[in-house]
Amino acid sequence: MRMSEWLVSYPHRLDSFLAEEGRVLSREKAKRAIEEGHVRVNDVIVKKPAHRLEPGDRVIVSDDASTPTESAIEPKDLHLEILYEDEQCFVINKPAGYSVHPGAGAIDEPTILHGVALLFTKMKIPFSSESVLVHRLDKDTTGCLLIAKNPAAHIALQKQFETRTVKKTYLALVAGIPEKSQAKIDAPIGRSSMNPTKMAITGTSTSREAQTTYRIVGKASNVALLECDLHTGRTHQIRVHLAGIGHPVLGDSSYSSALSERVVQEWEVESLCLHAWKLTFESPADAKDHAIEAHLPAQFLEILKKLNINFLA
Repeated sequence: MRMSEWLVSYPHRLDSFLAEEGRVLSREKAKRAIEEGHVRVNDVIVKKPAHRLEPGDRVIVSDDASTPTESAIEPKDLHLEILYEDEQCFVINKPAGYSVHPGAGAIDEPTILHGVALLFTKMKIPFSSESVLVHRLDKDTTGCLLIAKNPAAHIALQKQFETRTVKKTYLALVAGIPEKSQAKIDAPIGRSSMNPTKMAITGTSTSREAQTTYRIVGKASNVALLECDLHTGRTHQIRVHLAGIGHPVLGDSSYSSALSERVVQEWEVESLCLHAWKLTFESPADAKDHAIEAHLPAQFLEILKKLNINFLA
């Protein structure tokens, strides 16, 4: 029986740990895998999803865990653009409008995983839904998404995310112009107590440290284009942090403000203006750093043109 294994580097709930960074496809499926006895912590089967993990714990999931099977992920042509490829991995330019993997609700909707399955078919390599996604992007976020070609590469690449050696740079168009031209936002993020589907800056025991650095690279009268570096990888991190300082990402209905809603109407913004612009990682194929850049989608460029912001023009 094949296994997937991870070393814990921070205190966390077991089900949440497995659901992060694509380790298991969703928190719901992680919960089911745990309850069915497919998960071990330090070689002991744990059946409580809320089990607390500590740094140094070793988590093992058997590959027959109750995640979608290969037959459930039917290859679909999403016209995914490959930005980089070698023998061990590749990077795609994720389009907006697709969740990275199947989740709760809308189970019949095509996802990036379905598109990746087709790419694997074209590449004539085995596809396993459990060992291709190295990290995630939100449904309406575009840009660089790293894909592993095999379980060994999957483990090696995930370790880089866990040890924070991967550099992730985003472009975000926000409402208003931040007072500081560049700054570091250091604020813990946890599940919102008001809405469990959203995240929030909180100080609860389940919150986790989160740091985002931003720099203004362009601006108009009531809009700023920010270059953001993620130092951690929390759910909705950039969106929550920028909303937290009063400058929500344009097109973000979950974390909008009265200001951002006015700006969206004024400039006819119809999509989330958040793009995973650059990704730097070490490939298992050659042990060398690779810096990949994803061009901005047409909708984002059109808004920049309206605003007369010439960055990347």
